[in-house]
Amino acid sequence: MALMTGEQYIESMRKLNLQVYMFGKKIDNVVDDPILRPSLNSVRMTYDLAQMPEYEDLMTATSSLTGEKINRFTHIHQSTQDLINKVRMQRLLGQKTAACFQRCVGMDASNAVFSTTYEIDQKYGTHYHENFKKFLTRVQQNDFTVDGAMTDPKGDRGKAPHAQDDPDLYLHVVERRPDGVVVRGAKAHQTGFINSHEVIVMPTIAMREADKDYAISFCCPTDAEGIFMIVGRQSCDTRKLEGAPMDTGNPEFGGTEALVIFDNVFIPNDQIFLNGEVEFAGMMVERFAGYHRQSYGGCKVGVGDVLIGAAALAADYNGCAKASHIKDKIIEMQHLNETLFGCGIACSALGKPTKSGNYLIDLLLANVCKQNVTRFPYEIVRLAEDIAGGLVVTAPSEIDLRDPKIGPYVDKYLKGVSSVSTENRLKVLRLIENLCLGTAAVGYRTESMHGAGSPQAQRIMISRQGNLEMKKELAKKIAHIEE
Repeated sequence: MALMTGEQYIESMRKLNLQVYMFGKKIDNVVDDPILRPSLNSVRMTYDLAQMPEYEDLMTATSSLTGEKINRFTHIHQSTQDLINKVRMQRLLGQKTAACFQRCVGMDASNAVFSTTYEIDQKYGTHYHENFKKFLTRVQQNDFTVDGAMTDPKGDRGKAPHAQDDPDLYLHVVERRPDGVVVRGAKAHQTGFINSHEVIVMPTIAMREADKDYAISFCCPTDAEGIFMIVGRQSCDTRKLEGAPMDTGNPEFGGTEALVIFDNVFIPNDQIFLNGEVEFAGMMVERFAGYHRQSYGGCKVGVGDVLIGAAALAADYNGCAKASHIKDKIIEMQHLNETLFGCGIACSALGKPTKSGNYLIDLLLANVCKQNVTRFPYEIVRLAEDIAGGLVVTAPSEIDLRDPKIGPYVDKYLKGVSSVSTENRLKVLRLIENLCLGTAAVGYRTESMHGAGSPQAQRIMISRQGNLEMKKELAKKIAHIEE
């Protein structure tokens, strides 16, 4: 079974024994919880679209390991066209969900670990690459959703992992056994962990010899003994409990973040991909970050498409779509959104093969892509809020609209153009609220800033990759400078 249906995916998640906590209580039924279910629906879309012939080229690929047809989210990139198709697929899914569909992290982790393990084995004669290929073959054959876990809590940012007052603030090995290792720590901001079958854990920063126990990468099931999750709060999350779906803005789809605790989790040797080879921790981090920064040139653009459409609808419903300043603002939103997409495609088109054979994006352009993502969605959001008007944050609830006594007043006084119902006007305003301020802020606005690393992390990589000395030589040659 190389491709699951969406329904099969949902049922497969029911079989897991996930340990999930929210609002101080253990969630017994993660799949059907009203706050968590929209995020599961977003992942489901990655399975549903893969079943549709019109999306086959984007959503599926041929496995380089088995030769079978697989979901592209489990694929190892074999060409620049694969890299381009990845970005196009992510834009499509952003358009279909207007939320985070969560499988990108595992796909990006897989490609980073694939090439890094190959180079570790070349130097040390280890078997990490074979370990990873066996794991990935099982993932592809079962069409598992895989999360990628990189971000540690970090504690005091001025101290290295081994120098922290609490050693668990970076995930690390606490016991070495003949058959494996025991790890302890946590991974923060984990998008999609709750909706994944497996996880790939990676170090979060480059490391030195003193941090050897922290240079660890492995895979394990998300319901492994010793793993539990604490769901992160999102603005407006309890609106899903009110029985007023219009007030959520996006009733069907969403995203979920969690703090994931690894409380003395045993990892067998054949599930380990890095174990103390500190000089390769930085390579794994850099490659994963590059792939994931490329991803934002697709997913955020797709969600941006929905927000631009919602802003244009709001202008229609408000009766101001023909105003020249409204037209200009929508053009600017489109210009910024397509610029992000252009960066995602550019870093893909200039990708090159690694020693292992899979393709790596152009790291400089991937970081430029993500640096733009830390800025442009904020301007798109500002313009959307400008166009929509203040009712985005002052509208009464759906319950008020449905109330027999006060509902008619809401309907009468919050109507825009006469041909559009008040309900439809409020629905599009709630969608804008969701994308700009509410539960989708983690999947669009705020995540645009911090997802795949902080803005400064990208600037550091741009500095490293920018080849400033070469540019100085160009200037000297043109100016006939001799030194």
